Amino acid sequence: MNRPSPRVELDRDTVERDLMKLVLTLVELLRQLMERQAVRRFESGGLTSEQEERIGLTLMLLDDRMTQLRERYGLRPEDLNIDLGPLGPLLPRQ
Repeated sequence: MNRPSPRVELDRDTVERDLMKLVLTLVELLRQLMERQAVRRFESGGLTSEQEERIGLTLMLLDDRMTQLRERYGLRPEDLNIDLGPLGPLLPRQ
């Protein structure tokens, strides 16, 4: 059985891309959590229409910026879904 190397292999050509991949993965996780919370608040009626619009626009802008950064670093959305081994993928599969 092939096990991943316990050592971190650093390649100076990919360090920036790999770091950005990690940062974008964390931002994507937080974005999805915020989106789910916003949907719950929408459905409960706990927001004014102005708050709903502001949250919606903010989430759309964040999604656009994430897309720009992924494209800049040559990453696909599925590249941000880190495999946690026996726990499965970090992010829900789309």
